[in-house]
Amino acid sequence: MSSVGVCNSINLKGSVSIIKEFFNYCINNILFQRGIYPSDSFKAVQNYGLTILMTKDDRLKKHLQIIFDQMQEFLLQRKLHRVVMTLIRIDTQETIERWEFKIDCNNSVTDDKQIEVDLKAIQTQIRDLIRQITASITYLPLIDDPVSFDILFYTDKDIQLSSTDWSDSSSHIIPNAEEVQLRSFTTKVHNLKASVAFKQNG
Repeated sequence: MSSVGVCNSINLKGSVSIIKEFFNYCINNILFQRGIYPSDSFKAVQNYGLTILMTKDDRLKKHLQIIFDQMQEFLLQRKLHRVVMTLIRIDTQETIERWEFKIDCNNSVTDDKQIEVDLKAIQTQIRDLIRQITASITYLPLIDDPVSFDILFYTDKDIQLSSTDWSDSSSHIIPNAEEVQLRSFTTKVHNLKASVAFKQNG
């Protein structure tokens, strides 16, 4: 007996929507799992066949929305190549964790071209990646000190910013970091590969 996936068609815009949605759930998940905000400031929602904790804080939601809207704009322009989320100790400004997501765009797919994909398979790949991120708490060092987070976009140099909320930043590379390669997923328009680097305690 053979199994048959459900084929759907997406274009560049559809793929960008999938990537943007993933980052919304992914970043919220990391903020919760790593204890960046109090656990009671999150609520449980269902997506990808998972229970994911999402912030209830209006200021944080507004901040993240600005990030995701700019991300969408860059992705539609095919100019975004990496998204990096850093966790930074507030007292020393030392970067202690660096979540990196490399994004490759299939430039042979024109903006309006529809390509056949198995949306269920894409959702499964995303689910497996988010599960892996959730499980990372078993090996990542315990965070004892107050930390902040930052989101970095690696783009083409000729990018035009539509907002003054963004500025050039350092890469926040962690010296002598431990690094773990995580799962990847593909929409056939975009390929996303994830990893996490972290500073060992002691």
